[in-house]
Amino acid sequence: MKNLLSKEFRLAASPLAYWFLLAALMTMLPGYPILMSAFFICFGVFHSFQNAREANDILYSVLLPVRKRDIVRAKFAFTCVIQMIGFLLCAILTLVRMTALPHAAAYAGNALMNATPVYLAFVLLIFTGFNLLFVGGFFKTGYKIGMPFLAYGICTALLITVGEALPHLPGLTFLHNPAGERLGVQFAALAIAVLLYAAGTLLAFRKAEQRFERIDL
Repeated sequence: MKNLLSKEFRLAASPLAYWFLLAALMTMLPGYPILMSAFFICFGVFHSFQNAREANDILYSVLLPVRKRDIVRAKFAFTCVIQMIGFLLCAILTLVRMTALPHAAAYAGNALMNATPVYLAFVLLIFTGFNLLFVGGFFKTGYKIGMPFLAYGICTALLITVGEALPHLPGLTFLHNPAGERLGVQFAALAIAVLLYAAGTLLAFRKAEQRFERIDL
């Protein structure tokens, strides 16, 4: 397993998977749908799967003296590590916005989602959608990436729409406060998102294991 992980990070990974971590900086942008940061972080991982497919990485991995489930495990581990690095960067920048810059004019007058714990919760939901729809969908065949990524793109568009709309609904305007308001509720939402991410990723991993075991490459 250690060697497979090393292969994922050193050989199979696209440089874009690392460069697109900089998309977390979108957290600081006013007047921009900052949840796109989560989409672009996953887009970098998508490029790693694309590069691996073009290089016949899956076939090469299957020919190694390893279990097929370990191949799935390594892909999920790589994906989750990239996502968690991206999430950590988003969380740090959210803290900066909420503590050092809450009264900045650009954020106070921002009509779109502000960086709050609920923003971080939606970041995790977008990551969950990627793991379920794209990574899980990829292992139905071991090579098709177009339809799984399209399904993930639609899911992300819906989540961004919901995230942007919530603060404008009656009773939820507190979500738009740049300094954070009713933080107990917001951190509860974040905790639920953490649980959904863990459960969704585990579910996607288990189903991907089963699917990949049945594939005759």
